[in-house]
Amino acid sequence: MPNLGPMELLIIGSFLALLAVAAIALMRRSARPSIPAPRLDPAELHHRVRDLTAQGRAIQAIKLVREQTGLGLADAKRYADDVAAGRAPLPPGGAQGVTRRGGADLAGRVRELKAAGRAEQALFLVRGETGMAEADARRFVDAIE
Repeated sequence: MPNLGPMELLIIGSFLALLAVAAIALMRRSARPSIPAPRLDPAELHHRVRDLTAQGRAIQAIKLVREQTGLGLADAKRYADDVAAGRAPLPPGGAQGVTRRGGADLAGRVRELKAAGRAEQALFLVRGETGMAEADARRFVDAIE
């Protein structure tokens, strides 16, 4: 093995230092949390999903629902299918508490209450069964025709 002089050692040391700095920079970049996409309000999500499905881009619509709501694949697909069919989708919190013991779905009961002029009672019903905040429950009730 040849003897290394001071100049060769300096070059090798500089190269190793540069390599270490690059490795640290790569580790820091991969450790940074990704910036989450801004959350859409339920009405905007509904409109975007409707537009995407109307354009034949159902997969993108399902991806958008999953990103915005955290729903699983089956629930996100059901949500997108409901929007595409013109039905009121389940609230983006999931399906828990959406049906009652008698089997009538929440949207149907809200529809009945609204038809009877009892929109405030429909709001209380939605809040009580889903745990939604008042603003979200109001948007849900308003979306049901």
